[in-house]
Amino acid sequence: MNDTRAAIRYAKAILDIAVDNKATAAVENDMRSMVKTISDSKELKDMLASPIVRSEVKKKALNGIFKGVHAISEGMIKLLVDNKRIGMLNEVALKYIILNEQLKGQDVALVTTAVPLTKELEKKVLVQVAQLTGNEVTVENKIDESIIGGFILRVGDLQFDASVANKLSNLKREFTNSL
Repeated sequence: MNDTRAAIRYAKAILDIAVDNKATAAVENDMRSMVKTISDSKELKDMLASPIVRSEVKKKALNGIFKGVHAISEGMIKLLVDNKRIGMLNEVALKYIILNEQLKGQDVALVTTAVPLTKELEKKVLVQVAQLTGNEVTVENKIDESIIGGFILRVGDLQFDASVANKLSNLKREFTNSL
C-alpha cells in the first residue's frame, strides 16, 4: 500500500514538472514505453526488484535501455535510483499515464485478465466504463495468469475484482473462519 501511495506521489510530481514544461505528451510516450519494456522483460523486472544489484548498475542499464527519452523521464529514473525506489519504476509510470489521461479528461481502464481480451470484449468494457465514469476511456489489458480466470478492472482509484483467484481466496477465508 505504501508503495502505491509513493508511486502516486512521484507520478504527480513528474506530471507537475511535465505540465510546467509543456511536455506531458512526450513524457507519457516515455512512460508507455517503460511500462511495455518492463512488462515484456522478466529479466528487467528481476533486476529492478533485486536488492543485490547495485543502484549504479541499475541506473546505467536503464539509461541504456531508455536512451533518448525526455529529460524529465531521465530525471525521474535518476530520482528513483537515488531514493532507492527504482523497483517502483513500472508503478510510477503506470500512475503517470493514469494521471495524465485524467488531466486530459480521459480515464484509463486497466483490465487484468488471464488471457488477452478480444476486440469485442474490449468494446463492451469501454462502453460500460464510459457509462460509469462519464469520461472518455481507453482500455489497457494486462495479462496475469495467476488470477486463473475472470478479470480485475481498475479505473483510477476504483477496483472491481471478479477473478477466480479472488473468489477462491474468499472461499478459503470463509472455510477457515467457520472452523
